[in-house]
Amino acid sequence: MRIVSIGGGPAGLYFSLLIKKAFPRSDVAVYERNRPEDTFGWGVVFSDETLGAFEDADPESYAEITSKFSYWRDIETFYDGAKTVSTGHGFCALARRELLQILQRRCEAVGVDLHFEHEVASLEEFADADLILGADGVNSWVRGQLAEHFEPQLDWRRCRFTWLGTDMPMDAFTFIFKPTEWGLFQVHAYPFTEGLGTFIVECHEDVWHRAGLEGSSEEETIEFCQALFADHLGSHRLFGNRSIWRQFPTVRCRTWRHDNVVLVGDAAHTAHFSIGSGTKLAMEDAIALAETFGRFGLDDVAGALEEYEENRWVDVLKLQKAAQTSLEWFENSSRYLDQTPERLTFNLMTRSKRITFDNLGVRDPELIRDVALDFQRQNRRHYRNAPPPSPRPPIFTPYQLDDLDLENRMVVSPMCQYSATDGVVDDWHLVHYGSRAIGGAGLLITEMTDVEAEGRISLGCAGLWNDDQEAAWRRIVDFVHAQSRTKVCIQLAHAGRKASMHHPWDADDRPLREDEGGWRSFGPTDQPFHAGWPAPKAMDHQDLDRVKRAFVDSALRAERAGFDAIELHMAHGYLLSSFLSPLSNRRQDAYGGSLENRMRYPLEVFEAMRAVWRKPLIVRVSATDWAGEDGQTVAETVELAKRLKRLGCPLIDVSSAGNSPESKVEYGRMYQVPFAEQIRYEAEMPVMAVGAILGADHANTVLAAGRADLTALARPHLRDPYLTLHAAEHYEQWQAPWPGQYLLGAPQPPRGHQRKTRR
Repeated sequence: MRIVSIGGGPAGLYFSLLIKKAFPRSDVAVYERNRPEDTFGWGVVFSDETLGAFEDADPESYAEITSKFSYWRDIETFYDGAKTVSTGHGFCALARRELLQILQRRCEAVGVDLHFEHEVASLEEFADADLILGADGVNSWVRGQLAEHFEPQLDWRRCRFTWLGTDMPMDAFTFIFKPTEWGLFQVHAYPFTEGLGTFIVECHEDVWHRAGLEGSSEEETIEFCQALFADHLGSHRLFGNRSIWRQFPTVRCRTWRHDNVVLVGDAAHTAHFSIGSGTKLAMEDAIALAETFGRFGLDDVAGALEEYEENRWVDVLKLQKAAQTSLEWFENSSRYLDQTPERLTFNLMTRSKRITFDNLGVRDPELIRDVALDFQRQNRRHYRNAPPPSPRPPIFTPYQLDDLDLENRMVVSPMCQYSATDGVVDDWHLVHYGSRAIGGAGLLITEMTDVEAEGRISLGCAGLWNDDQEAAWRRIVDFVHAQSRTKVCIQLAHAGRKASMHHPWDADDRPLREDEGGWRSFGPTDQPFHAGWPAPKAMDHQDLDRVKRAFVDSALRAERAGFDAIELHMAHGYLLSSFLSPLSNRRQDAYGGSLENRMRYPLEVFEAMRAVWRKPLIVRVSATDWAGEDGQTVAETVELAKRLKRLGCPLIDVSSAGNSPESKVEYGRMYQVPFAEQIRYEAEMPVMAVGAILGADHANTVLAAGRADLTALARPHLRDPYLTLHAAEHYEQWQAPWPGQYLLGAPQPPRGHQRKTRR
């Protein structure tokens, strides 16, 4: 069998080595356009966790590679005249040239044919090959030749970077944040051999233009960076190696295989250098592909490539998502320049979501203590009655929402129960909300509660449009206030064109028929949410006025029922959300078309409620429709948030999607937090983050990094009504207010500690 690798980088060389070892009688050859001693870039970095797979795959190259490693455990961040150190990590690096030479020698030792300075002009050159590896890097010629099959997408990002070397001594992964007259420059640097290190300089493209770097030569680039970072470099130098300013492309392909051709490494997928995983990905591709052929043999190339892609896809996707999150953090890093060095370091460390508050605390407890103290100090500056700083986790920090004091920053997110009768909540709701209140959350937000009968999602939805409903809610609010310190917020809404549906657990997601008690829904136009659903009534001005009055009436009833706050629901494709999105609002009057017009009705409703409600009136939004520029965008939601802020909204609760069944949501842990963060910084107002925040650890991570001011958790509170009290036990916060009735079952504090009860 003949196997050809087009490209002699780490992926091509390593796979060729491994496949030749596994099948010694095969004919394996590598074709590389450059000379064997050529290499572009400086060092390559690995984490400790990567090395075990290398040792198993080829002990000989592993031994030689590790003998050349520089090791370190610290990450140093330089900002605002301070150096902040985080320890307990595990990194190692070596020169890229050294790595390639080791792999070249191993390939020659096992019988791989290496052809350098060979420019491949056509795949026909290898018509007799049984397997062709496209391992020719980010600008892959192979990928380009078969683009119609691989269907690549290249996302050219918004930063510019130059990859330099330096003789500046380093014994840690080093980040430098340097504000200048043109904007922020940042450095990613690390040692890779005695006396040499990688020194990547990066800035936003706007900064690059303002600094006059467009068109600069390599020599001019080195001179500029040498002067810019003179206070760090001292007498040490920067070196070039084709060190021109570049943009990073995020490469994704619909598939990595076609017939007997397969893409690996950067040819198939890229991961931003800020998580140091490009070479790791490439070599792990090689290991996975060789192992697949080890199971399949060489007789079924198509089957082996299919299984390789199926098994490898998810691991690559996870790492690419982490890398993309990290990349976007650096694109927007200038927004964090008002953070203290401790908080900026924590923010930096947790940017990709792979490191969180708890596991960083295991690695570096001193840093976490400093971050917690810093969080308390910042809180004390902004909120009345803030306790003296102590190293308590951020979730146990009080928060002031307008004039409403919340004991902590854990929020029970709205969760529809679909268990009301004619809109009247009952004993189920009393137990549901009561248990979560005594469970310790600072704020409890009720399920979506509708302002008129036609505004219900289902026959089981809660309402607040008559006296019976008001009395039932008052009973629950009174219980929560009597038995806990939790504050209660009612979410008021109208389902719009998503009304008149079956209970979700009784049937498929489908509308009620008239003989099942169904009714006609309302919307901005008569466009149904799903094709085949009954058309909603396009709301005329009488409908708009009636629904607005219903929101006002429900706000007055919420006051009489004793609620502490209201959340106005402008998310998830319900009525007010459907006015905001161009996917659902195609009106031709003053309430449709431009963003200004689409915002008009939701803002009118907010203003009308604000006129009769003096307690906190917060708003839940869908930050994006996940539909690109065709739908509601985060930039548009930032503008909405700015308008709401001017009208007196103290907090935006940031969710996403719901206006179209065609939305392509990219789920993952804390997946909506970046939208909340963007609104927080660009609209300059407090936000609450939601969306796969899976517990207290995630909540602490979001808060400590400055990505949100409150954290709302839904499913975790379904699994554990006492989530906050259990978190207090985990973090040894003995002042957590357990109910007196439960004190015998509460965790016991150290001797002499005075525990607070709720009453």
